[in-house]
Amino acid sequence: MENHASDEADVKHQTNEEQQNIIINPNFDDGLNNWNGRACKTVLHKSMDGGRIVPLSGQVFAAATDRKDTWNGIQQEISGRFQRKRVYEVTAVVRIFGNNVTSATVQATLWVLNANQREQYLAIANVQATDKNWVELKGKFVIHGSPSRAILFLEGPPPGSDILLNTLVVKHAKRNRPDHPPFYENPGFGVNIIENSEVKDGATQPWFTLGNCKLSVGQGAPRTLPPIARDTLGPHKPLGGNYILVTNRTQNWMGPAQMITDKLKLFLTYQISAWVKIGVGVSGSSMSPQNVNIAFSVDNQWVNGGQIEVIVGETWHEITGTFRLEKQPEKVMVNAQGPAPGIDLMIAALQIFPVDRRERIKCLKKQVDQVRKRDIVLKFSGLDDDSCDLFPYIVKVKQTYNSFPVGTCINRSDIDNEDFVDFFTKNFNWAVFGNELKWYWTEAERGKLNYQDADDMLDLCIGNNINVRGHCIFWEVESTVQSWLRQLNKTELMNAVQKRLTDLLTRFKGKLKHYDVNNEMLHGSFYQDRLGKGVRPLMFNIAHKLDPSALLFVNDYHVEDGDDTRSSPEKYIKLVLDLEAQGAAVGGIGIQGHIDSPVGAIVCSALDKLSVLGRPIWFTELDVSSSNEYVRGEDLEVMLWEAFAHPAVEGIMLWGFWELSMNRENANLVDGEGEVNEAGKRFLEVKQEWLSHAYGIINDESEFTFRGYHGTYAIEVCTPAGIVLKTFIVEKGDAPLVLSIDLSYL
Repeated sequence: MENHASDEADVKHQTNEEQQNIIINPNFDDGLNNWNGRACKTVLHKSMDGGRIVPLSGQVFAAATDRKDTWNGIQQEISGRFQRKRVYEVTAVVRIFGNNVTSATVQATLWVLNANQREQYLAIANVQATDKNWVELKGKFVIHGSPSRAILFLEGPPPGSDILLNTLVVKHAKRNRPDHPPFYENPGFGVNIIENSEVKDGATQPWFTLGNCKLSVGQGAPRTLPPIARDTLGPHKPLGGNYILVTNRTQNWMGPAQMITDKLKLFLTYQISAWVKIGVGVSGSSMSPQNVNIAFSVDNQWVNGGQIEVIVGETWHEITGTFRLEKQPEKVMVNAQGPAPGIDLMIAALQIFPVDRRERIKCLKKQVDQVRKRDIVLKFSGLDDDSCDLFPYIVKVKQTYNSFPVGTCINRSDIDNEDFVDFFTKNFNWAVFGNELKWYWTEAERGKLNYQDADDMLDLCIGNNINVRGHCIFWEVESTVQSWLRQLNKTELMNAVQKRLTDLLTRFKGKLKHYDVNNEMLHGSFYQDRLGKGVRPLMFNIAHKLDPSALLFVNDYHVEDGDDTRSSPEKYIKLVLDLEAQGAAVGGIGIQGHIDSPVGAIVCSALDKLSVLGRPIWFTELDVSSSNEYVRGEDLEVMLWEAFAHPAVEGIMLWGFWELSMNRENANLVDGEGEVNEAGKRFLEVKQEWLSHAYGIINDESEFTFRGYHGTYAIEVCTPAGIVLKTFIVEKGDAPLVLSIDLSYL
């Protein structure tokens, strides 16, 4: 007999737990009991500002006032009222008031004091609050360890302004229902959704101008599709050679536009491709590089569809990018724009078409067979020839470990969760620390070094035979540099740089396999601006002398997706060549890989270009994002196969996998309470596909041959005398690997 009463009780118990608010006195019905100010005062109000500000709900609201710093605010201790490894959702109704501040960020933060007195701050969520209306602040948190204390507080606005709080609720977060895989009815893979892309017969309709510029038709554009589009679409009939000429441009955003609302389908990934060129306009010639951009206006919000840098008078250039919709819009417009006012814009053969990513993966799997596998010949001795005629020797080969590096980012708080550690150690063979080796973490205050977090994480990795990348020694983007460093003079800063190198690389010598030496040099120049161009190669060379065993990387973002002219493959190549020309010991090329709606041909094109440097390429911070877990899984699969199939790529690092331990929304593979989602399942399936298996019998030459991935194998041989178990390792190599196995001892 089924126990329905028990099931109903479990559901009721779960519902009660979800509804239970761990905040005491959340609506201030009991005054300010259980609330206090974080280095400021708290006051209860029925109204403020002459009655203009009243509670959104209830009778009163609280104000954190007399704030002297941004971190001052209202707080409540929640120690003992939460469960570790459980996801909680925070919902607060807030606004600001005073000191002539009309808009400011209000953030919910959790302060945690761990048993070893290690402090931790968790940024839960933030919202742009105003002095006009109440707004809702919403976010989630999970506590992995067993802290002795935990305090939730609001912070953020400038000193002198008040934080107003009407209500605050913290409840066990409901689990989202699993997504359904999107259904694409007649997806039209490879079909261009742009009308009259070749402007045939001199007609520009349905194109229209954005702004008061002028459209006409010119002749002389390339008659073939751009290379990356051709890579995806395959053979294509010749183009007519017409192009759209845009003149009389008085604003950067002016150019040709077309409405495409009804032609787009949700969750399909679109590839964008066009030929572009710029010419002399009314303002005369300009030799400075100009950005050309394919942009989408989605309900009046601009979305980047690809950028390229072009110089007046140069030949035609290919612009490429990707685009995807995940919510139904009211209107979508595509527009070509970018060059400075007065410069003419030419665009030809604009293609926007949905991509069959599954079909490309099939082709990549064939390429992987050539790039990542090796022929293996198992030569057996000691066989009983008489028995072989009656009882064939059966061989079962199973790969237990693929040696190709697949790693992940981890944080110190993550490793307090045994479920996190279990998934991490089972599914990754490399690691990188999210923050714990960055200079702003290890020396937030001058002279006060903190390596304890990194030591704890490194001990875990070494204990599980997991290699570690060092991220990062320096970071060129000024906003990431500690305030005390920014205040140093040139001599002091150079001394600090050399001390940082010595401290870090001496401490971890031989323990970290890679270092990202000076992060994001294409997007920042803090050290170079203050210490001169020679400081960058100096950083590499000192690091190499201190730890010759470590491979030294450059590392940057948007290199692989066509989204940022500052970090095109061409500019990345130039950066590396300039560093090497100055003697820098550049050992590897890091592509971060924070990518949206990836298209394989675009990623592969960037990898092909970078491979001319002859250095190993790693995806160092790979993550993808989609609100649909199945689409997210497909995005990740695209990137995994593109990397695995390319001979220049030697490793892949994910930038995390656990919900609430990642920088991006909708990027996790495992939810905050340890359940693997659909994207995570796809990741694990790909990992399984990267293991080789073989089954058969020993042939007449006493051999068994197969082709398999590099890594560790277990072999089981069934003989008349019993079963023989062996293990062997397949290293990289072009020639067949011949292994001798003696069966005579049975």
